[in-house]
Amino acid sequence: MSTAPHSFEAEEKRIKAVYAARRASVPRHLYSDLNPGHLTILQEIERRILGIFRSQNVPSLASLRILEIGCWQGFWIRKFIQWGAQPRNLEGVDLLSEEIARARELSPPSVKFHCGNAADLPNPGGSFDVVCQFTVFTSVLDEQLRARMAQEMLRVLKPGGFILWYDFFLNNPRNPNVRGIKKREVVRLFPGCLCHLSRTTLAPPLARHVGPVSSLLYEMLSGLKILDSHYVGFIQKRAVGAC
Repeated sequence: MSTAPHSFEAEEKRIKAVYAARRASVPRHLYSDLNPGHLTILQEIERRILGIFRSQNVPSLASLRILEIGCWQGFWIRKFIQWGAQPRNLEGVDLLSEEIARARELSPPSVKFHCGNAADLPNPGGSFDVVCQFTVFTSVLDEQLRARMAQEMLRVLKPGGFILWYDFFLNNPRNPNVRGIKKREVVRLFPGCLCHLSRTTLAPPLARHVGPVSSLLYEMLSGLKILDSHYVGFIQKRAVGAC
């Protein structure tokens, strides 16, 4: 893989430093499936993602080629495998070498993982049926890098394929290292595409209190949308010749 453009080096260093500090300071149990609040959030995301596949008339994930940018330790890639995707059809890329190493340890050997910047993907154009990102763009503060990542995602996506999107639309006043992305920015990042985004996920600080008490209460509050903090949805690349 070629190196990312020099203009992105400062942002790469910032991101690596932020996640190194985060790894040392954030309690592991906060993002564990054994944490009822976190598990409730994950279960909602899973339902919404599977609903997107159904809405796209996908009867099976077995034949789909799927790429995840910012794959971290491969959590969602392994979810795709649970849902029927073939490991040999899955790829992940992440900027952090230690997370890629862990992803390789935890995942089937036929899954391909790359360490590098998603602004410079190693794949030919039109390689994937689905490209996905989960809370990656909000960790990138450089607008030019965000735009380049979006361009690369579209480049490697087949015409008629779609991007799975899950990310914050709100800023976190206690975390200056992330910046929420509104729907209008998503539309601007992926010009000419069909964007279908909806609110989801009860704001995590609230969800971590509500989830352990009652999953039904979580669903009711999240269903109101006014207390949600994320968008989930898909961004479809128009097929060649489509109006």
